[in-house]
Amino acid sequence: MPSVLHHTHFAGCDHDSDAALLDMLTGPTLPTPKNVLARRDSALDPLLIAAAAASGPNVTRNHYHHDFFPGVMLPEAEGSWDWTKFAGADPSAKPERRRFKYVSRQAPRRQRFPSAGPENGKENDPLKHETDPLKLADNIPHPKKRRPSLISPSSPHIAEAKSRPKTAPAAESLAALLEPALPPVEVKCMARTRIPTPHGPAFLHLYHNNRDSKEHLAMVIDPAQLADKPGPIVAPAIRSQTLDAVWSESETEMDRITRGAYVGRLSPTSQHAFDPSIETPKPAELNKDIPSPLIRIHSECFTGETVGSMRCDCGEQLDEAIRLISQPIPIPSASRLDGPTTIPGRGVVVYLRQEGRGIGLLSKIRAYNLQDLGHDTVTANLMLGHQADERGYEIAGAILRDLGLGGKASPGAISEGVRVLTNNPDKVEALEKEGVKVVERVSMIPRSWKNRQAQLAAKKPTMETTSPWIVQHEEEHEKVAGATFIGGNAVHGEDLDKYLRTKVVRMGHILPLWMMETDA
Repeated sequence: MPSVLHHTHFAGCDHDSDAALLDMLTGPTLPTPKNVLARRDSALDPLLIAAAAASGPNVTRNHYHHDFFPGVMLPEAEGSWDWTKFAGADPSAKPERRRFKYVSRQAPRRQRFPSAGPENGKENDPLKHETDPLKLADNIPHPKKRRPSLISPSSPHIAEAKSRPKTAPAAESLAALLEPALPPVEVKCMARTRIPTPHGPAFLHLYHNNRDSKEHLAMVIDPAQLADKPGPIVAPAIRSQTLDAVWSESETEMDRITRGAYVGRLSPTSQHAFDPSIETPKPAELNKDIPSPLIRIHSECFTGETVGSMRCDCGEQLDEAIRLISQPIPIPSASRLDGPTTIPGRGVVVYLRQEGRGIGLLSKIRAYNLQDLGHDTVTANLMLGHQADERGYEIAGAILRDLGLGGKASPGAISEGVRVLTNNPDKVEALEKEGVKVVERVSMIPRSWKNRQAQLAAKKPTMETTSPWIVQHEEEHEKVAGATFIGGNAVHGEDLDKYLRTKVVRMGHILPLWMMETDA
C-alpha cells in the first residue's frame, strides 16, 4: 500500500527540476576572492527558495526587497542579477561619513562663555569686575517703557507712594538706565481736506510722526479759511506749517493742491496753492482781542464712537467738542469798529490713536469683562498689568505747535494760548509740560446730567435752565444728527454713571457729582 501511494504522489512530477534543485543545494561552495569580507547574509532557507521557484520565473517583492544581495532592481549594478560577479565591499576604502538631519547650532560652552573658568566660577555667578550693580546685563531684554500714569495726585495710592522714602541716587540712576533716549518728537502733516459735518465745515489733517506708526488726526474748525480773502477783523487762519512748506524743488502746484496746501475752497474754477512767503500773517496783524482758539485733545474710542457703546461718553464728547468749537465767537465792543459782532468758531480737535487710555482695543475689551465682574475701570486696567492711564500727549503738543497753537514762544504762533475742553486736570498739566500755554480749561458736562437737571427745573419753575442744548434736545427719543454714532443725543445708563463716578473719585476729574442725582 505505501509503495502505491509513493508512486501515485510522484507520478506527475518533473524529476529533472528536482534534480537541478538538489544539485544547487548540495553543490560545492563558490570560491571567495581574497581581501574580501565574508558575507553576513542569513543562510538560504530551502523552503523560501522552493516557494520562490514554485511561484514562477518572476522576481517576488517579498524576496528581493529584503536585501539578500545588493543592487536588487538596479540592472546597472554589477552583481544584481548574477551572484558570481558580486565582489563585496573593499575593507581598505574609507566609508563616507553620514550627516544627521539635525545639527546642533549651539556653540560649545567655552565659546559662549569665554570668561567662564575656574577663576571666575560659573556663567551665572556675578562677575567680579562688575562694579555697578544697576547696570543691565546684555542677555536680559529691556523692560517695556510705560508712560506715566494719569491717576490724580490726590489718589490714596499716589499719596502713599510719595510718602515712602526714596533711595536717591540708586532709584534715579536705574530709571535713567531703563528709559531709552528718544529723539525729539517730530510731526509732519501729510494731507489736508475739507469735510462737511453736521455742525459745519472742518478741515481734516493727517499726521505722521517719528514715535509710532499710527496716523494721528487733527480736525481744524476754521470756516474763515473757505474765503479767498480775510474779513474786516483779522483772525489768523489755523494752518499746518509742515503741510504748507515747500517739500522739494520738483513739486508742482498741483502736487501742493492735491495734498491740501491750498487757499479758499477748491472747485473746478478755483485752484489756488498756498504761498508761504506771501500769505502767512504777520504778528503785527494779529488781533489780540479775539479769544484764544478752543481745542480738544480726544483719544480714539471705537466702542463709543462707532458702535454707540454707553459704557463711556467718548462718542458724546467728540460730537460735543465739534459743536462747541463751531459756535460763533463774540467780539469785544472795543474791537468791532462798526464791524460784525461775532466771527465763525475756530479751534482744533486733536484725535490721537490711543484706544482704551493707551492700552489698546484688545485689553480694553478684556477690561470690560472685568468690569462686569464688579471692578471699576482703574482696577480692571491694573489687573491686566497696565496702568490706570497710559496715554501720552507729546504728539498732541507737536501737532498744536505745527498748527501755530503752541503759544507765543513757538515759531509761527498765531495765538497767545488755547482754551482746552476737558475735565481732566492732568491733561492740562501734560500739555503745559509740552510747551502749550493753556489760558482756560472749559468743562464738559455730560448731556445726560444736563437732561436730569432740566427735568428737575421743569418741576420747579423758579429754577432756570442755562444750556440752550437742553431746550433744543429735551426729548431723547428723537434722533439728532451728530458727528458720531450717538450723534446729538445723550449717553445714559447705569454703566455710564459708574464710569463717570470712577473718573471723579479715582482719577481726579473735575465734574459736579451732584448733577448725577435725580432728586434735588
